[in-house]
Amino acid sequence: MNRRALLLGLLALASCKQDKTAAALPAPREITDASVGQFCGMALSEHAGPKGQIFVRGLPDPYWFATVRDAFAFALLPEMPKAIDAIYVNDMGRAQNWDQPEPGTWVEAHAATFVIGSRRRSGMDTGEAIPFGDAAAARRFADANGGQLVGFADMPPGYILTASAGN
Repeated sequence: MNRRALLLGLLALASCKQDKTAAALPAPREITDASVGQFCGMALSEHAGPKGQIFVRGLPDPYWFATVRDAFAFALLPEMPKAIDAIYVNDMGRAQNWDQPEPGTWVEAHAATFVIGSRRRSGMDTGEAIPFGDAAAARRFADANGGQLVGFADMPPGYILTASAGN
């Protein structure tokens, strides 16, 4: 009986730690006319497809990205800040509008499943890492549009850091 109580206590503690971690993340922001891509310097509203935002510790506003690949590149490039608190990307399984995903469609990138190498292009007319909050939705998209599924940690740097992303 004591083992059971200890196990339940450890499970409760672990779930509290996870809730605390999630609560500590800054909330995603919604795109406005002032949201400009970090690398392209253009308004995000000028680009179709999923977007990204990265919160860096100590800064009140996110860095914005016209493509999800750009957000990954920011995280990979050694000259960019590394004190990243959160990376959000549009969940294209919840978005109804490919060109301009609706408010409230953000998912934390570490929790997303990405489709790479599909026939769908980014807003910059390159291959895109298309994010989904639900792996089944990602599979359905890949079945219809080609591509392969990868998680955040398994994203190939070569796919992110090439000019065309091998599409």
